Amino acid sequence: MTVEPITLSSPLRIRIFVDFWNFSLSLQRIDPAFKVNWQILGPFLAKEAGAIIDGSSSVTYEGVHVYGSYDPNKSKDSKLKNWFTNTLDKMAGVSVILQERQRKRGYPRCPTCQAEAKICAECDGDMRGTEEKGVDTRIATDIVSLAWANGFNCAVLVSSDRDFVPVAEFLQTKGIKVVHGAFPPSGSALSQKCWGHLNLPKMRNGFQRI
Repeated sequence: MTVEPITLSSPLRIRIFVDFWNFSLSLQRIDPAFKVNWQILGPFLAKEAGAIIDGSSSVTYEGVHVYGSYDPNKSKDSKLKNWFTNTLDKMAGVSVILQERQRKRGYPRCPTCQAEAKICAECDGDMRGTEEKGVDTRIATDIVSLAWANGFNCAVLVSSDRDFVPVAEFLQTKGIKVVHGAFPPSGSALSQKCWGHLNLPKMRNGFQRI
C-alpha cells in the first residue's frame, strides 16, 4: 500500500483513535470515580490537538473510533457490549469496533511446584483467563487505511502501547501529524515519536461527565 504525502492545509482534519481499555483503565488508576463524557471526548481532543499542531488553523473534527473487547461468557460483559453497540456507537461521530476476548491457551502455574491449576477449588471453574486479541492490529490497520483514503490529515492516538511507534513514524514520513493522547510517564516511547502529545490526566476535566 502506498500512502501519498499529504500537505497540511486549513482546516486541520483530525480523527481520533481510542484504545478503550487502555484509556479507561489509565483513567481509573488516576481517579476511580471518573466518568467520561464520550459525546464531547472526540471534539475536545481534536481541538486540543489542533492547538498544538497549528494554532492558527481551524479544526474539522472527522470522528472518533473506539476499539474495545468483551468476554461473551460474562454476564457483566453482555451489559458492556449492549452499551457499546446501543449507546456509544449511536453517538454522533462515534464509531465502535468490538472484538471478543479469547480464552488463554495456558493455565496458571503454582509458583512452588509449577503444576498447572486447571480448575478452581471453590467453584470448579476454568482457571484460564481471557485476553484481548486483534485490537491493536485493527487500530493500526484502520489508521493507515484511512490515511491512505485521505480520511484525515492529523490523528490523535489514545494508547500507551509502544507497538504503535512504527505506525506513528510511518504516517509522519507522509506528512500526517500524529498526536499522542498520553498518560505520562506511560507510553513515553510513543510520545517521543509523535508530533506532540496531550497530557490527558491534566486535561481530563475537559471531557468529564458530571
